[in-house]
Amino acid sequence: MHRWLALSALIVLADQVTKFAAVQYLAGGQAVAVTSFFNLVLVYNAGAAFSFRSDAAGWQRGLFIAIALAASAWIVYLLHKNPHQRLFALALSLVLAGAVGNVIDRIAFGAVIDFLDFYALGYHWPAFNVADSAITCGAILLVWDAFYPGRKAGSGSRKQEGV
Repeated sequence: MHRWLALSALIVLADQVTKFAAVQYLAGGQAVAVTSFFNLVLVYNAGAAFSFRSDAAGWQRGLFIAIALAASAWIVYLLHKNPHQRLFALALSLVLAGAVGNVIDRIAFGAVIDFLDFYALGYHWPAFNVADSAITCGAILLVWDAFYPGRKAGSGSRKQEGV
């Protein structure tokens, strides 16, 4: 289990370092063009994913912190129970890192710091960060693991009687 928690810690560190750099070098709301489809932009998101409920009166902060902390505790429990199920544990580690990275922002700033801004063909993706990327990749791996679990002994995936 320790290696999975160490992976989560490294991702949280990368997330916080990149957010610190974004706050230091980007002016709020002004985009810095990097490519024809990618900007760096400093955005404080008080809502959930894709700024959901960001216009609420502030009550959502405590709720989102509580949900993230409860999910993190559950993920640590699952990692403790399933450390040898590599794909499952990797996915959980990514989700844990993202949850912790974003909850640090919510506690420290009252909002999540987003700075990666992609767009193409007239479509614009909401700004996000390293923690959001980790959560997304972890969720995809959890779905993959659910649909294509390795059932052979020693494969590193959950057995039939798994979680």
